[in-house]
Amino acid sequence: MRGALKCIAFLSATFVGQAAPAFLAKTELFASGEGGYNLYRIPGIVVTARGTILAYNEARRFTGSDWDTIDIVMRRSTDGGVTFSAPSAIAQAPGSVSRSPVAVERKQGKPNDITYNNPLAIAGRDGTVHFLFCVEYMRVFHMRSRDDGKTFSTPVEITGAFDSFRPEYAWRVAATGPGHGIELKNGRLVVPVWLSLGAAGNGHHPSVNATVYSDDHGATWRRGDIAMPSTAEFPDPNETAVVELADGRVMLNVRTQSKENRRAVVTSKDGATHWSEPHLQQELQDPICFASLVRLAKDKLLFANPDDLTRRNLTVRISYDEGASWTVKKVLEPGPSGYSDLSVLPDGTILCLYETTDSEKRRLMLARFNEEWLTAH
Repeated sequence: MRGALKCIAFLSATFVGQAAPAFLAKTELFASGEGGYNLYRIPGIVVTARGTILAYNEARRFTGSDWDTIDIVMRRSTDGGVTFSAPSAIAQAPGSVSRSPVAVERKQGKPNDITYNNPLAIAGRDGTVHFLFCVEYMRVFHMRSRDDGKTFSTPVEITGAFDSFRPEYAWRVAATGPGHGIELKNGRLVVPVWLSLGAAGNGHHPSVNATVYSDDHGATWRRGDIAMPSTAEFPDPNETAVVELADGRVMLNVRTQSKENRRAVVTSKDGATHWSEPHLQQELQDPICFASLVRLAKDKLLFANPDDLTRRNLTVRISYDEGASWTVKKVLEPGPSGYSDLSVLPDGTILCLYETTDSEKRRLMLARFNEEWLTAH
């Protein structure tokens, strides 16, 4: 009997020491032409303090352009991403909404289109979900959920925080994220944003990026410093991913129009002020596309973007030195792929909601995988 117990103990210790089997599962969450929408784009995903997955995006009704008639839609999962609720529209600005003068001047969309854009969530440690969205790229709203995204409070306009940039940068187009924001260890909520003069292209150029933040759980919002002005080396900084580093600094990983096609990086001690001089991260190739950052564990960061000069070859990377280098990488989607957002379940399962295209449809796919899959050769 004693020998049998020793055998069981040995086998148990051996099992515990073994790595979990690698796994990867993919689920289609949104597909073009479904639900009355021509196209779904700009994915975001967070995991709440209770482990609920919230997957959200822009549902573009007619042409699929950035200035289309767009709703913000969300799906929820309470079983780790195995099943999801039906999509539902979640953001509606109170009162009347008018068309952006920039859209009219740049001949973007139709005069009666109403664009809801750039959804961004923060999963607070206390269980609150903060949700920001924009209307017509010129008004910004904040709402919160205390029931894991089942319901949200009436949106409150926080455009005033953005208006305070105007003496320094006379923006006419403003947007959050997209993707997700973060809550720092000290409770500060940090949201990356970009601002444009609306004078070129579809009205999104030229641009700069910055952050807005809240130190009172979303009751009020303030602007930070402009993190990256537009320069010859770093033209048009815009869509930005954010993460808190182990030493408390906040790192922004930024899309620019750089001819070198590399990601730009800046850091700040508080996520709002005194940003470092920007630098290009040479190992992070970028086809000028939104990318995502998230912390996987105490000593590990994850990054995802299309590792190519065109939007394809979506790749996930691991950094073991707080983003100074990215020594592990694996292709998640070798074909056409674009924007993505990362999150992590309490059991360590990694989630990536991303854009992809095949011969039939453009889709938003959810990939669920573990670190073992990511590090397996």
